[in-house]
Amino acid sequence: MSPSSDPKTSFDLEADLTDEQSQGIGQRLRKLRTERKLTIAELAAKAGVSSGIISQIEREASSPSISTLVKIRTALGVNLWQFFEDVQSPSPNSLSFVRRKDNRPRIVAGKMLLTKELLSPNSSENLRFMILTLPPGAESEEMLSGPGDKGGYVLSGRIELTVGDEVAELSDGDSFQFKSTLPHKLENRHDIEAKVIWIINIQDKHL
Repeated sequence: MSPSSDPKTSFDLEADLTDEQSQGIGQRLRKLRTERKLTIAELAAKAGVSSGIISQIEREASSPSISTLVKIRTALGVNLWQFFEDVQSPSPNSLSFVRRKDNRPRIVAGKMLLTKELLSPNSSENLRFMILTLPPGAESEEMLSGPGDKGGYVLSGRIELTVGDEVAELSDGDSFQFKSTLPHKLENRHDIEAKVIWIINIQDKHL
């Protein structure tokens, strides 16, 4: 598995996001870029993509692939979730330590439509947790790898968790934890959907 300096995502990297998933990414990208006082050309050079791609994403003229977003977020020094977070200011009644169920950023990508929903109130904190939904046949071919720990709890269904050279068959009620530097992946080999609480103790906040 790749080291933290070359992180992967847990989805089909070359898959384009759906139009629904892409909504708002351009606005968030522009905000992150301008906060860092980067021109489109400067960001493109750092990310190793063309200026045209950056421009099209910001204008929401095209749907980026996860792979492209990974390159851009690495250049910006942010984590992937910050492209999916609401850029609006929090309401006066909002609490910094609470994430409401109707305000969860979601990533759905790849042919198998594996879904991540962020549960953590703040995507930049050291502890991040989310719900993974794996439809029948779904497989997380690439998982973020780097210093830290990962763990989880199977809410429903059955999954196969591979960590290093070991494979565990897990069902609802089972839990797990391992060092995130180890190669790892999840698979749903069954005909019913599986849901997993996925927890990451992050030492590289860019993940």
